[in-house]
Amino acid sequence: MMTRRTLRLDASADGLAAAAQLLRDGGLVAFPTETVYGLGGDATNGRAVAGIYAAKGRPPFNPLISHVPDLAAARQFGVFDAVALRLAERFWPGPLTLVVPAVARSGVSELAMAGLPTIALRVPATQTARALLRQVGRPVTAPSANVSGHVSPTTAAHVLADLDGRIDAVVDGGPTQVGVESTVVAVVDGVATLLRPGGVTRSALEAVLGGKLAENAAADPARPVSPGMLASHYAPNAQVRLNVDEVRVGEALLTFGCARPAGSGRAVMTLDLSEGGDLAEAAANLFGALRRLDAAGVATIAVAPVPDRDLGEAINDRLRRAAAPK
Repeated sequence: MMTRRTLRLDASADGLAAAAQLLRDGGLVAFPTETVYGLGGDATNGRAVAGIYAAKGRPPFNPLISHVPDLAAARQFGVFDAVALRLAERFWPGPLTLVVPAVARSGVSELAMAGLPTIALRVPATQTARALLRQVGRPVTAPSANVSGHVSPTTAAHVLADLDGRIDAVVDGGPTQVGVESTVVAVVDGVATLLRPGGVTRSALEAVLGGKLAENAAADPARPVSPGMLASHYAPNAQVRLNVDEVRVGEALLTFGCARPAGSGRAVMTLDLSEGGDLAEAAANLFGALRRLDAAGVATIAVAPVPDRDLGEAINDRLRRAAAPK
């Protein structure tokens, strides 16, 4: 485990060149995507992948997403049938991860795939991320750059709050835009299955597919087949109480659309995800708001209801996992 402080690099050409060299040398570098900051490591380097697990305290059975700069690169590592290609061509670059059968002997570490026959692949939307990936020239595994199970980071400061001294560097590209992780869809034998809601909505996916997504009803949270499926995840230190209609004394309060539960005046601190009721704004603000409320030192964060439609499905998924027993 590292003991020196983590370098803070800017997103300039020199900063990205330094970050790429660290990754090629087996180092760990956090960098911004449109969703959250990812903790990057060379996916073909088993020691680098093991370093990600160690830095995050992440269970080694939880697979990692491999990030690549474009679809052509993704096809070197995953098998894309017609359905997977349709989704990739429509939503990449963007906040969609596709879990597809892995190409045999692709060079990606078995540890990154958690021993599964599938691989999770994504092409991020930001120019910064894709420029970095092109310079590295290898797939880069990049789970969220935080201690495993903690609130995901949407700024470089969030990364350093969790991982300073545990990783080599962070590329500071400012706050992320989407603010919740990518949607994860498995496509095997022509069947598209929603594994995790995220930055691409269910309705947008189904419009491209021309039908309903399959549901992962048989998921085993003790042996996830994609990132972000553990029952307890994205969690602050405080307990999280959902869909409250009354605030208790001493709680912090998270609201949406200016809706105020009874007893809101008792809250130690109140933040609104989007006063105008905009779900995209709420998603972008979610993790930062949880971190700010948690920093108030309260035992419980009370959360007012958020509509379970469009990006609200992803927001509520993250909130349920944050509220699950640790």
